[in-house]
Amino acid sequence: MAQVLGINHDFRKVIGDGDAVRDREVDGLTEADLLRLYRDLILLRTYDERSVVYHRQGRIGTYAIYWNHEAMQAGSVFALERSDWIFPSYRESAIGLLRGMPASTVLSWWRGHPAGWWNPADYNVASICVPIATHVPHAAGLAWGKRLRGEDRCAIAYFGDGATSEGAFHEGANFAAVMRAPLILFCNNNHWAISTPLEAQTRAESLAAKAAGYGMPGVRVDGADVLAVYEATREAVERARAGEGPTFIEAVTYRTAPHATADDPRAYIDMERVEVERKRECVGRYEAYLQRLGVLTDEHVQQVRAEAADRMREGIAAAEAEPPADPALLFENTFVDPPASFGHDLDELRRILGHQS
Repeated sequence: MAQVLGINHDFRKVIGDGDAVRDREVDGLTEADLLRLYRDLILLRTYDERSVVYHRQGRIGTYAIYWNHEAMQAGSVFALERSDWIFPSYRESAIGLLRGMPASTVLSWWRGHPAGWWNPADYNVASICVPIATHVPHAAGLAWGKRLRGEDRCAIAYFGDGATSEGAFHEGANFAAVMRAPLILFCNNNHWAISTPLEAQTRAESLAAKAAGYGMPGVRVDGADVLAVYEATREAVERARAGEGPTFIEAVTYRTAPHATADDPRAYIDMERVEVERKRECVGRYEAYLQRLGVLTDEHVQQVRAEAADRMREGIAAAEAEPPADPALLFENTFVDPPASFGHDLDELRRILGHQS
């Protein structure tokens, strides 16, 4: 039988508070690594904040905000090799930026433009998954396939706390464990599945405790601590490469922004807790950590933020320069044998669009 690591219900942390809680250091990380992680955090934060503005300006559609989730994404991706695969949910829509994907590609995805699709093999980043948890079996299958081929690769699948209530999550997790697939199951537990609170999702002491039922380790980390996330993911990657199978990581935080731009959380969320959590958000905590180490200057902060802002301006300009998509794409790629009415329907759609322009 598989040996299951004990579940530690405390959070793993590296970054202290500069006062009562002391900082730790992570073995193997150089000063250059620490600064690269900072650039990744700032790039993701800038993308998220600008995307909310673009939505308000009517330049992209409904957008899933990930503010204060950046540490989970940057820290975990940093623990991977470029050849490892990433399976994002909509909350990780910009994670491809960390693999060199143009910002215009992700922005085009949110604009509903065909330029927002990419060949997953170009970045080893699968398509953004909007249905809840349906990509977990896909990630498990790819990871298992890599193991069968003898390739030294692993995969990571990102999902929220609500996904652990879905059948697809259970099927993917069980399959990965049975097949000893080199997979990291990464749960961003922000305590809300849209308006459903965590306590209405499960009676388990923690989501990481669910891992024991599949015969895999479950680890809990502070989701706003980029170094704790990196450390836990690095260990999970090492297990996967050693043939020891999957690991479940529960990165715990609290959602401090709406579920998406179409959501008004004031009807259900604890706004007092939101204000407390916003004061300990992940980017500011990491900046303070680096400053205490003496590796981050005010000049460096300004430079990194300016570079990220320039990349976003270039991205939105490129996305908006794309010619309008041919509406025939909606009709040509829906059915193998399209209904006879499609020709008339397409003509009518083109007439309406021409009238609107």
